[in-house]
Amino acid sequence: MDVALLQTIALYAVPIVFAITLHEAAHGYVARIFGDQTAWMLGRVTLNPMRHIDPVGTVAVPLALVLMWKYLGGPGFLFGWAKPVPVNFANLRNPKRHMLWVAAAGPAANLVMALGWAALLRATDADGFASGGLQRMAEGGVEINVALFVLNLLPIPPLDGGRIAVSLLPRRASAAYARLEPYGFLVVIALLATGYLNVIMAPLLRVMESFLHLVTGV
Repeated sequence: MDVALLQTIALYAVPIVFAITLHEAAHGYVARIFGDQTAWMLGRVTLNPMRHIDPVGTVAVPLALVLMWKYLGGPGFLFGWAKPVPVNFANLRNPKRHMLWVAAAGPAANLVMALGWAALLRATDADGFASGGLQRMAEGGVEINVALFVLNLLPIPPLDGGRIAVSLLPRRASAAYARLEPYGFLVVIALLATGYLNVIMAPLLRVMESFLHLVTGV
């Protein structure tokens, strides 16, 4: 493994850990606000990354993809997952309506982090405060959080966008759509393997880039 690749992995590790930790903790925190204490009682509403990291989804899969793209070529999209925060939607005061806010909390956390990293990236561009490593880390923070924001809002259960769709659909259609959840992860994997995930996400990522530029100037 060459030095440049090791440096890239090291610089991306911090924003990845923050991205998954705050994303998952946000789900549990908002669920608690609306009446479900499950994640809180299990100690998952925490900023301790060790409570959210999945050895396979957070470490092994993203690292394998980075190595594959580096040495074999590939679609160039980083994919992974954390331990899902347990939410018992039946405990919410209004399960169908409040599901939307619980699901949206994770992507919202990624959007806030993307804005924060973008602000840091702009600050590192200022005269007298330039740091190549910090700039690259901030760039990685923007890229990772924008990608997670867009990916999780795709309307595919069990992604957050799928749960938002379930919340918004009429009750009968909502129940039918929710039954697709066991197959959603396979759909995402198939889209990733065939390269169609890039095709779907590319225009959405460009919209987010334009939004960040408008808000932060980055």
